[in-house]
Amino acid sequence: MSTFNLRDKVPDFTLPAVNGEEFSFVSHQSQHKSWHLIIFFRGSWCPVCLHDLKELEENKSYFESKNVHLITISTDQLDNLKKMVDEHRLSFTVLADEELKTLKAYDVFYHGEDAPYEDHGTHGEPAYFLVDENGQLLYQQKQTSPFGRPSSTELRKIVQYIGKNLKSNQ
Repeated sequence: MSTFNLRDKVPDFTLPAVNGEEFSFVSHQSQHKSWHLIIFFRGSWCPVCLHDLKELEENKSYFESKNVHLITISTDQLDNLKKMVDEHRLSFTVLADEELKTLKAYDVFYHGEDAPYEDHGTHGEPAYFLVDENGQLLYQQKQTSPFGRPSSTELRKIVQYIGKNLKSNQ
């Protein structure tokens, strides 16, 4: 388990994508010198997640205009995620972390069998990581339940605020 401070380098990961390819974060970073908004979501079965993912799709052009790539990750099964992406025409990166390796590397809360309350079985909870072009953390938020996560509008404000107020490493 990891705890990140701002400016820490986030872990690399390689996961299967719904488009059938393996997605390597470090490889993607080297090809796209941009910021990345890495979003962990509960699963294709979660109505709150689906609402948020649709909002992300509606706001994708804004993030692209700020040179921010959207990467979403769920512990749900790849086939379920493919169906969700196809049905709702999501065009950003959607990855499956069925083995929980990336979830654990990012210290995202996992609602396991030992959780203190019932909640749709086992699954990862929402978490958000804004990472700069060098893989350094600019923002993070982790949830232990489906509620309290930032909306697309709030994520836009976070990107704008950090971009405006970012101090250089010098």
